[in-house]
Parts: sequence; structure tokens; C-alpha cells
Amino acid sequence: MDHVVTHWNKACAEVTGRSATEIVGSRNHWQPFYWEPRPVMIDLIVDGSAETLAGTYYGDKFKPSPLIPGAFEAEDFFPRLGENGRWLFFSAAPLRDSNGRIVGAIETLQDVTSRKLAELKLHQAQLDLEKLVAERTAQLAQANVSLEIDISKRETAETELLRRNAELTDLNAKLSMAQQQLLQSEKLASIGQLAAGVAHEINNPIGYIFSNFNTLEIYIDNLLSMLKFYEDAEASIAMPDVVAMLRATRERVELDFLKEDIPVLMRESKEGIVRVSKIVQDLKDFSRVDGGQDWQWANLHKGIDSTLNVVNNEVKYKADIVKEYGVIPDIECLPSQINQVILNLVVNAAHAISADRGKITLRTGTDDGTVWIEVADTGAGIAKENLSRIFDPFFTTKPVGKGTGLGLSLSYGIVQKHRGRIEVESEIGKGTCFRITLPIQRVLPNSDGKDATP
Repeated sequence: MDHVVTHWNKACAEVTGRSATEIVGSRNHWQPFYWEPRPVMIDLIVDGSAETLAGTYYGDKFKPSPLIPGAFEAEDFFPRLGENGRWLFFSAAPLRDSNGRIVGAIETLQDVTSRKLAELKLHQAQLDLEKLVAERTAQLAQANVSLEIDISKRETAETELLRRNAELTDLNAKLSMAQQQLLQSEKLASIGQLAAGVAHEINNPIGYIFSNFNTLEIYIDNLLSMLKFYEDAEASIAMPDVVAMLRATRERVELDFLKEDIPVLMRESKEGIVRVSKIVQDLKDFSRVDGGQDWQWANLHKGIDSTLNVVNNEVKYKADIVKEYGVIPDIECLPSQINQVILNLVVNAAHAISADRGKITLRTGTDDGTVWIEVADTGAGIAKENLSRIFDPFFTTKPVGKGTGLGLSLSYGIVQKHRGRIEVESEIGKGTCFRITLPIQRVLPNSDGKDATP
């Protein structure tokens, strides 16, 4: 209890480098461990101050023993021990007499330098590993950033590729449409040339047939006059046999009926020839091949009338044609192409009338330097979902084999070529109205692409 060392074993001497002879019987047990005098753990135990002062000397390195009441444990590094210092784990416990009173204290020391160095190395290795992981994580993050940038660039390139592919697809579609329109235009031009040639060839025989009919009318009038004279002279014939023969012949040939029917036949035939001549002339006007394909000033009403005459067979059994013409000036246009637009709209209107006989109304008017033409029908109408597609090439609501889907597309292209516009209003069950607006004078584009009149 007076802090004098009573026992210092061989292991303790080896660890501290101090022999039992030097330490036993003295109070110098602090010297192997510290530079200056200070109490060690067993000093605090015999003084009964371990719980209050251990923290002062050992900080948070000590803790009560889990096995021995009043005992304490600690672990610390002692630089004075050995060449490079030693880590010691020490445990101090009180020594008690039979009555439980503290009569001294015992402290055991264990050299844990190897374990501690291994722990330190392990800790350092863990630190190095954490540092390496942090570095690798940073590298991976940088790689991820680079990868994201690369992915973004690839996505941008893919988007651009898709955009260009879409443009190419659209361009191919437009090219295909242009090719089809060109083929259709070429076909229409060939039909127009053929129609104009046929009309020209038919004009000659119609001309001399018409002339022959005029001459034939004169001849028949003369013959009828002569027959009238013979009829008047018949009463003066004295020979009964001759009179009987004349009367029998007159009854056999039905002369009275012939005198009434021949003028009627001649009149109807002449009307038919006049109508054929009008159709041929309208066909020539519609094709306009003889007038060339140059821009020219034309009377729209005349073109509409000739077109209606050409398509009369398509319309006459389906609808009545109503003309509500306004006062409009001649316009500068490609007449045969405008006639083609009117033909397409009128034929479509006739096809739209599927039930009872309907009505197709053509109106014209002028407004602020433009003229307009309306083609309205009382047909089935166009569904709203189809209104935005009716001018697309090959789009048609007609049964298979009844339409190519190019009529309205070609019409739209012709109107655009004339720098005009074509609009449509429709209601299911009530009919459709197309309105074409055209400039009176041809509009030419400037060098900047904007429209300008000459």
C-alpha cells in the first residue's frame, strides 16, 4: 500500500530492460515507461483514485475490466521501450485480504506490438485501399462522364441520322409523287394531243356532212315541191289505169307520211351534226394543244362550258348542272390545265352523288385582283379525318379500281403552279364545295423567291 514494488518477473524485465534487482523494493516502477515521475495504473488502484484520475493520465485509453471488480485495462504506446518503442496491453487489479480490504495491487503487461503493427499496417492498407477506391471511383466517374458525353454525341448523331433519313424518305416520297404526276401529266398531254388530233380529223368529215345536209335539204325541198305539183296534176290525168297505179304507189310508199317525216329527220340529223361539231370544238378547246402550252389570256367561262360538254356523259345521269356565273375578266393562265382542274372536280362531284339525282353548281366571281370558281355538289360529303389528306397523291376513298387518287393531287399542283389556292368545305350527307382562287395576272417569283407580278 506504500507503492513499493514487491514483484517484477523475468518477462517484465525483458520487456522493460530493467532487472528485478533494480525495481523490487523501490518506487521507481514508472521509470521504464515515462520520462518524468507519474503514477501508473496500480498506483491509482492502491490510492483508490483509479476511477477519478485514470482519465487524467490515460485519457480514453482505459476501461474497467469486464471480469474483475475494481480492475482496469488500457493499451498504449511506450516509445522508451526497445529500439522503436512498444505497444503494451496492461491490466491492473487490486489485491485484497480475507476481509476484502485492498492491501496492494498487481499489474500485468502484454507486448502487443506485433498485433498493433499488424493492425496499423492493416489500417494503413485499408486507408490505401480506400484511397485507391476513391481514385478508381473518381476515374470511373470521369469515365462515366466521358461515356455519357459519348452516348450524348451518339444520340445526337443518331437523331441527326434519323432526321436525315426522314428527310430522305420524304424526299423519296416527293420524288415518287413528282414522277407519278409527271407520268400522269405526260399521259394527259398524250390524251390531249390524241383528242386534238381526233377532233381535227373529225372536223373535216363533219364539215362536208354538214354542207351536204344543207344541200340535201334544198334537194328534198325541191323534190317535195315537185311531188306537190304531181299531186296537183294527178286529178287532170284522164287515164284511169295510170291514176290507179299512182294512187297505189303513193299508198305503198306512204307518201303522205314521208312528206311529214323527212323534214323532221333532216332537222334532227342537222341538230345531231351541230351537236357533234360543238363537242369536237369543245374537245379541242379543252385540250388546247392547237394553242400550245404557253401562258395566255383566257375566258374561264368558255373553258368551263367546253369542259362540261366534254364530261357531259359522266354527269348527265347523276346530276343537274347549275351555272351561277358572275362577271369576271379574262385571266392569264394555262387554259388546258385549268380545264383539267374543272374536269377533275366535276367528275369527283358526280361520283360523290350515289343516291338520288343530285345537283352540281358552278359559281364564279372576282375579288381583289383575283377570280374564284366554286364547284359544289349535293353528294355524300367528305369525312373530317380525310379532309387533310384529300390532296395527297394516291389517296382516294373510292373503291379499288374506281380511282387513282391523283386527280385532286394534280389539281392542287396546277393551282399552286398558278400561285393560287384551292380550299374545301364539306359536311357528311350534305355535300362538298371546292373553291379555287386564281390571280388575274400571272405571278412570277423574284430572285428572292417571293411572288411578284410582271
